[in-house]
Amino acid sequence: MGAVVSTINTPLRNIALLAGGTSGEREVSLSSGQNAAEALRSVGHQVSELDSADLGFVEELQLLKPDVVFLALHGRDGEDGHIQGLLEFIRLPYTGSGVLASALAMDKRRSKVFYQQAGIQTPESVVINQSMVGLQTAQEFISRHGLPCVVKPANEGSSLGISIVRDKTELPEALDKGFAVSQTLMVERYIAGTEITVPVIGNDELEALPVIEIIPIVSDFYDYEAKYADGGSDHRIPARLPENMLAHAQNQAIAAHRALGCAGMSRSDFIVDALGTAWIIETNTIPGMTRTSLLPESAKHAGIPAGELYTRIIEWGIAAHQRA
Repeated sequence: MGAVVSTINTPLRNIALLAGGTSGEREVSLSSGQNAAEALRSVGHQVSELDSADLGFVEELQLLKPDVVFLALHGRDGEDGHIQGLLEFIRLPYTGSGVLASALAMDKRRSKVFYQQAGIQTPESVVINQSMVGLQTAQEFISRHGLPCVVKPANEGSSLGISIVRDKTELPEALDKGFAVSQTLMVERYIAGTEITVPVIGNDELEALPVIEIIPIVSDFYDYEAKYADGGSDHRIPARLPENMLAHAQNQAIAAHRALGCAGMSRSDFIVDALGTAWIIETNTIPGMTRTSLLPESAKHAGIPAGELYTRIIEWGIAAHQRA
């Protein structure tokens, strides 16, 4: 893994920061945006904060003519390629992955195809829709793979609408919970083990940051509350795994980043089972940047303060998405 070049001598930038939006992750996005804006200002950048829920933001962007648009949007319309396509159309460089990689990572069904082609282990799953056929498909999946299983939206983040089904009687409620936030769900084989996450930063030269072990406190898995509530989870850096397993997880995270075509940053989530197999669950192209989020925490452990981390991210964004 090549070391990432320091950004001490990079120029100060005029940055438009987009946060908020209309997805189920709006509040998390606003918190990410506020923290990222503070960190960028602390190292001298000029930051204008915009909320993409206000459709006037497009005109504001064109008036501001920023050097780069910093994306602190999560979920639909922010992390799925939609906003990236808009910024490509109005010819403004932006942070993070491009249109295709963003769409692939958000679509859990399609991202699994790319993981498998790259040789990355991912749990068996099936995608269902809101119909009796969907319920029957879920029941057939359980008959083949057993319980527990995981029911989750196929195209949402922050563990919104996710359930672990441990008994067949829990399946209807889990489906109702998932369909409340998405029209398409994934039923996935449950993997018991150690939950870890691995941030990756860079464009051509990639660096996997320290592996974080996630220990949920307020629930039995890393759900929305465990992610964002104060004291919702305990994080161990580095994860309590053998050195060779940590290195393997980092290599797998880099492989996932490359397989999806990500740029600038990503964070891949894994579960390491009792046999030492790292099963990838998903890749986030715009990881959280709140004060309890994992990307800035891992970077800090690696000796990269938030202001420098986000400066690097904007420079990688300009390099990846600058258009003539």
